[in-house]
Amino acid sequence: MNKLELIETLREETDLTKSEVKAVVKLFFKEISNALVKGDRVEIRGLCSFYVKKYKAYTGRNPKTGEPTRVKPKKLPFFKVGKELRERVDN
Repeated sequence: MNKLELIETLREETDLTKSEVKAVVKLFFKEISNALVKGDRVEIRGLCSFYVKKYKAYTGRNPKTGEPTRVKPKKLPFFKVGKELRERVDN
């Protein structure tokens, strides 16, 4: 399911117009993104959680030349599946 399919499904299940549903979905994703940018954890009980993992700088290697290269510290968002969703998918 992509974003447009989600919007269409929500429109069919609610009394909202397509533009209203689109605004709600856009706001939902925007707020999750904003929380992650601030370093907050986002938890949707039973479904999933999102969090930012921080990596320190390290020395890596260029795969073509084999030369050592400095890799800057970075932050990456992660998704962790919730227990209810994991069990539902597994059955």
